[in-house]
Amino acid sequence: MKLHNNTIRGVHTALAAIFEEGQYADKVIERTLKSNPKWGARDRSFIAETTYEMVRWWRLINYLSPSNNPYDLFGTYWLMQGHSLPPWEEFEKIQPEKLKGKYEKLEDPALIESIPDWLEELGQKELGEKWEAEIHSLNQEADVVLRVNTLKTTRERLRNMLAESNISTHIIKGYKDALILDERQNVFRHPAFKEGLFEVQDGSSQLVAESLAVEPGMRVIDACAGAGGKSLHLAALMENKGKILSMDVEEWKLQQTKLRARRDGVSIIERKVIEGSKTIKRLKESADRLLLDVPCSGLGVLKRNPDTKWKLSLESIEKVRQTQQEILQSYPSMLKSGGQMVYATCSILPSENQDQVQKFLNSEAGKDFELIEDQKVLSHESGFDGFYIARLLKK
Repeated sequence: MKLHNNTIRGVHTALAAIFEEGQYADKVIERTLKSNPKWGARDRSFIAETTYEMVRWWRLINYLSPSNNPYDLFGTYWLMQGHSLPPWEEFEKIQPEKLKGKYEKLEDPALIESIPDWLEELGQKELGEKWEAEIHSLNQEADVVLRVNTLKTTRERLRNMLAESNISTHIIKGYKDALILDERQNVFRHPAFKEGLFEVQDGSSQLVAESLAVEPGMRVIDACAGAGGKSLHLAALMENKGKILSMDVEEWKLQQTKLRARRDGVSIIERKVIEGSKTIKRLKESADRLLLDVPCSGLGVLKRNPDTKWKLSLESIEKVRQTQQEILQSYPSMLKSGGQMVYATCSILPSENQDQVQKFLNSEAGKDFELIEDQKVLSHESGFDGFYIARLLKK
């Protein structure tokens, strides 16, 4: 593949914003791609994919690189990908054989997998023998997974429609509404997306709404709805009959839910901002089903958010654990007796998952609940994101 200076500079600019200014990778890349209208589809793809991969392997790249000069860092990454470097003066400091020898002598697992030392220690402590395979899987590029909007089409019809546009997909057993792209590409410009025939949603994430066992006509609360991805899935499972209350502490996130619901043909979602404990108390025992897709470390979704591992700390994870337990102590009061609740995270850590559920069950707030089942979804076992999903019954 031929390299171009202007696209490499685009990568440099994006990396500086991520690591020097602490900005989020997805927003940085979106803004970077808009900065030069002359870049074609191939240029844009190169910048986005290269930036994400360099973020993913940032610690290892810096260790192997002869300096922190942007061209040395890029050249080191390029060689790591199995490419050869052009004879540019910008790359003259890089000695491929020396770099290869340095890599082959590596023994530190945190350096090999390009993660902070504290994360290696935490992963070993919480996942034991499964950690090595899990972090290796989370360092791979994520598949693009679609969730078919069954309110508007079927999986087979959508698959055929995409095939007509030379977008090849496959299905995987156990994920009834999912289509996986055979090759990564931008599907947001496809007419099928604009018509609301699908959403982009990882396979593990699709298991969350399904586990809530909703039925048409129910009253459902999605209490940590964010931009509404799981609310939309619930609406499809309910055949757009009943009521879904999508709640969040951030109003701007719920605005996205409104736009997406309109595109998907969903009319049963009502949005509500959580302004404090009074909002929760007013909804006491009003829901047949309750979804708590709580804030978490996000360690299960490092495939698609590799910058997370550079922004997290042990302190921030402890803070999010406190938030999780606060939600568990308060929000389940919105569920009717005989109703069911799902507690879910996109984390792989037991301390955010089954330990939190057990702590809740042992507390006064959880005395009327019992655990029906839980799923510990690990990336190296499923091929998708790492998730935890627990279904509880209020007696």
